[in-house]
Amino acid sequence: MVDPRDRTLRMKDPMKSKEVIAHVTRWLSDYLAGSRSYGFVVGVSGGIDSAVASALAARTGKPLLAVEMPIHQNPAHMSRAREHIEKLEHEHEQVTSVEVELTSVYEKLVELLPEGPDAKSTELALVNTRARLRMTTLYYFAARDRRLVVGTGNKVEDFGVGFFTKYGDGAVDLSPIADLTKTEVRALAAELEIDDAIRDAPPTDGLWSDDRTDEEQLGASYPELERAMSFSGDPDTLEAREHDVLEIYRRFHEANRHKMEPIPVCKIPDALRES
Repeated sequence: MVDPRDRTLRMKDPMKSKEVIAHVTRWLSDYLAGSRSYGFVVGVSGGIDSAVASALAARTGKPLLAVEMPIHQNPAHMSRAREHIEKLEHEHEQVTSVEVELTSVYEKLVELLPEGPDAKSTELALVNTRARLRMTTLYYFAARDRRLVVGTGNKVEDFGVGFFTKYGDGAVDLSPIADLTKTEVRALAAELEIDDAIRDAPPTDGLWSDDRTDEEQLGASYPELERAMSFSGDPDTLEAREHDVLEIYRRFHEANRHKMEPIPVCKIPDALRES
């Protein structure tokens, strides 16, 4: 079910969407030119973030490869992804697509990997493995065609709660929507005329066998997390639910801080080097 707060927020444009779209499109084009690459690669899942990111990349007029990578995927997700890609291909002649069925690859890897000490840790490790298989696939096409992998993470996921897989969907070359909240992504989706089926679908990472939603995993909706992310006042002034969400946000932010910071490098003191 779509959070009614999301639907209400969809009716209001929190920013100058047309101008933001033009700005991001120029930024993508400029970055591509400076990189000396020939185009973009993006994974399309059937969710709103990948739909908006791919639509923005398509607007540059540069070659874009949209990649579907199902692993035991929900048919509804695949249908939404396919319809979105077909729309992009119809509207932009430089957009092409490919589907890489990764289920058999994933299952073979599961056969080869030993189980962990408990079922929960093993399941989580395999969920992240799905995301990393997709990253490997995207970078195959990027290396083959000298293209850049376009990230699909939004601001709350990438810099708030760290809701992504390290070296999975977090491994990208550039992030066009990572400074946009989910509410702002929804506003761009409306302006870009992304299909309602995608805009109304409950956000999910599509990595779990039970198809759990992001809200079920996080314990809060994106509008709630956005408010927590921007909160800087006295927590004692908050209502009970707002206080709970703030605690949820802070817990995820602290636990996933390692995803959002540069890789630690052990610096060798000059005194330990030969002169």
